Amino acid sequence: MDRSVSFGGDAVFDYLILGAGPAGLQMGHHLSRAGHSYLILEAGDVPGATFKQFPRHRTLISSNKVYTGFEDPEVNLRFDWNSLLDEDGKGELLFKHYSREYFPAADDLVRYLGDYAGCHGLDVRCNTRILRIEKSHAGPFRLTDAQGSTYACKRLIVATGVGKPYVPRIPGVELAENYVDVSVDPEDFVNQRVLILGKGNSAFETADNLISTTALIHVASPNPVRLAWKTHRVGHLRAVNNNFLDTYQLRSQNAVLDCAIERIERRDGEFHVSVRYSHAHGETEVLAYDRVIVCTGFRFDNSIFAPECRPEMVINDRFPAQTPEWESINVPNLYFAGTVMQANDFERHTSGFIHGFRYNVRALFRMLEKKHHGRDWVASREVEPTPDGLVEAALERLNRSSALWHQSGFLHDVIVVDGSWDQARYYEEMPLAYIHESEIGQSGHYYTISLEIGRVEGDPFAVVRNPEPGKAEESVFLHPVIRRWCGFQLVSERHLLQDLHGEWKKPEAHIAPLRYFFMEQLLETVDLVAADLDELPFEEEQPRRMLRIV
Repeated sequence: MDRSVSFGGDAVFDYLILGAGPAGLQMGHHLSRAGHSYLILEAGDVPGATFKQFPRHRTLISSNKVYTGFEDPEVNLRFDWNSLLDEDGKGELLFKHYSREYFPAADDLVRYLGDYAGCHGLDVRCNTRILRIEKSHAGPFRLTDAQGSTYACKRLIVATGVGKPYVPRIPGVELAENYVDVSVDPEDFVNQRVLILGKGNSAFETADNLISTTALIHVASPNPVRLAWKTHRVGHLRAVNNNFLDTYQLRSQNAVLDCAIERIERRDGEFHVSVRYSHAHGETEVLAYDRVIVCTGFRFDNSIFAPECRPEMVINDRFPAQTPEWESINVPNLYFAGTVMQANDFERHTSGFIHGFRYNVRALFRMLEKKHHGRDWVASREVEPTPDGLVEAALERLNRSSALWHQSGFLHDVIVVDGSWDQARYYEEMPLAYIHESEIGQSGHYYTISLEIGRVEGDPFAVVRNPEPGKAEESVFLHPVIRRWCGFQLVSERHLLQDLHGEWKKPEAHIAPLRYFFMEQLLETVDLVAADLDELPFEEEQPRRMLRIV
């Protein structure tokens, strides 16, 4: 690999990565191991510099479970939300060696990311703020930094995160303060009335910090609070930030308001805020505050792109629009990595967090290898094309994979069975939309394998379970789902019963039903070399066809 690049010259990298946060470093690791020429450009003075500022109150909400009872590193990643994937097997590069706190300090993540970059010898150029990205129709991307240096690449991977505050369109909102720079010293709010706009973690993180000194706090948005322990969505309000809810329900002058903010005005040294309540038959009211703080999240900043290569935006202009390969829908060879990947599964999975997008980044790397470098999907292997062979392959992954665990319902493993049933090939970790658009999706006989969460109804702490294997589709908690497809058409689906420990190894509850499912599906297309189905150790209606025993 040629690393002797003359900055500002005519050298063209295979890849430039914009941003040395977790996603940029993860992609750099993969590209480096594959031997591609690349460079990571970081505006800050160190890798992961964003985490020197955010979260503002310096405590991460990403779990750091040091002790799990398991020795298997892959299984341990199911409970490690901060480590990057380390395919060189350097066991010291785990976040648990940097903090033992379950909710660790953001500064520990900065130290970890710096060591990750250094240990792997990643090509990172810090203090390089890109001001302009241009691209001719058939030429490379050209990036210009604040010092006037230029960089060129065939393919650009943007991993800058969502660095610009998302500000709702409310008349007078420009008068308010913002989460990104408002004071975090509670003494600056003594005896003040504070309105916080938004009901995400940044809003409640801010509210919790001010409970002890303010006169009152109102947290407001049009929609009700979504609690992560109820929705199973890690981006919704986490328990570590919800102490404020007690102060509302137990009448301590604070409140959570479901209302639309119609106008913010400054009168006589205070803010007058017009609200329209969401669940009060259209009632309106004007409320007075001393401070208004906007905590409504962030969005992707596309302002540095020249018009000819500016990516289209979606979801209230918060994220770049992307194909199933995380490529811009309107700018070829412009890819996205990291939290912006959540545009493809917004608020449904964990793509907005390290423990989700680290697997997305690995999948993107494999897509790039296949699409641009003619290399087969690296994580694939032949498996025995029999019911027992498919069961063994599927359960081995379901019981170990951290990717399927964290990206439940988004990343899928795939088994493709050829038309003559002579071969079966197992592929790891692909988004379903990508599967359907790839050559795999043209196959007449393939299976997707995933871990998925069922629909939560009512009280999540009083779920009625049905422990019968035949009713596994009623499982609410994480459980395996295996589907057979013919092209885009879903042919059949099998759920396996949820398990308290997240282990699907029980002969009657998991192994036998899955073996029967594969046997039944294979019987539809080929003759089966097997014993009599009556010997299976579970009760279920047997196929009504005669088997030709070869």
